[in-house]
Amino acid sequence: MYTMIRIGLLGCGNIGHLIAKYREGVEIVALYDILHERALDLATCCNGRPYQDFDEFLNADMDLVVEAASVRAVMRYAEQILVSGKDMIVMSVGAFSDQEFYSRIREIAIEHHRKVRIPSGAVMGLDNAKIGQIGGIDRVLLRTTKNPKSLGLELTEKTEIFHGRAGDCIRAFPKNLNVSVALTLASGKDVDVELFADPAVDRNIHEITMEGKFGDAYIRVRNIPSPDNPATSYLAALSILTLLKNLDEPIVVGT
Repeated sequence: MYTMIRIGLLGCGNIGHLIAKYREGVEIVALYDILHERALDLATCCNGRPYQDFDEFLNADMDLVVEAASVRAVMRYAEQILVSGKDMIVMSVGAFSDQEFYSRIREIAIEHHRKVRIPSGAVMGLDNAKIGQIGGIDRVLLRTTKNPKSLGLELTEKTEIFHGRAGDCIRAFPKNLNVSVALTLASGKDVDVELFADPAVDRNIHEITMEGKFGDAYIRVRNIPSPDNPATSYLAALSILTLLKNLDEPIVVGT
């Protein structure tokens, strides 16, 4: 017998609205945002209950919490969510660039028999990157190109604004390069990141190059930015919706 999954939304901004609009097979029963007006607004679209107090939100009758807020929100609330007996979907995976925090959350999830799921976000190929955990990947390079406005910059020509490791990149651009940390976690390899700002592009472009014993691979994704928030890709929201839709599927494609 099919059971509707009951979720709580932590973060009621752009991605939260997309989840509410296109959800399938899930019921949004609780909403929380540090800006309570956002939760009130989104509640009118999905009939969920908005909460102003986080503890009350967490006590709602739901199966899991979907985080669509920020790196700061993950670091503030993840432990409490897992200890309460709820599974969690984390969109702002940049929080896990902090190795100590990642290890603590992993231990808590094991201790309380909970799952933390990370959607593929704004890129493709994370399933394939996981071979690095076993077969070994020698190098992973993420080259991202965005319009300067999505990065809060005013530039007239293409400019490289960051070159370094994923952990350093997410600290410099916490709202823009979660994909670099997702790639690092999937592959088990510290990802090299090159970030460009180009006023000539109208899409977020992610180019992934992987090299290892398996051979080599190149993936290029040109994301359409969300119309309400150019720093967020539409694909990122779709990846959460796809994960939610397939949570109870008996046959799983990919790893």
